[in-house]
Amino acid sequence: MTTIEFASKTPRITTRPAVATRVLNVVADAYRAWKNRRAFYRLGEMSDAELADIGLTRADLHVAVAVPFGRDPTAKLRAIADDRADTIEDLARKVA
Repeated sequence: MTTIEFASKTPRITTRPAVATRVLNVVADAYRAWKNRRAFYRLGEMSDAELADIGLTRADLHVAVAVPFGRDPTAKLRAIADDRADTIEDLARKVA
């Protein structure tokens, strides 16, 4: 077998596992997005007081639900809550 023949056969051997890995990643991402959406909808069942305890408002849920299906709405909520907490801490430092 010459080097050229070996080189032409090598990509076929390595592409099959790569395709299987990509398919598995797509399925895993879809499952993760589905689980995150379920957790997100459970937040909608909470009262306003419970949401306030974790640093969110009902309006934050409306903002986060607008993200596309493949993206995680809970990550958007975490960013909103973190920004709000940072703002509150900054205001407390200015007052003190």
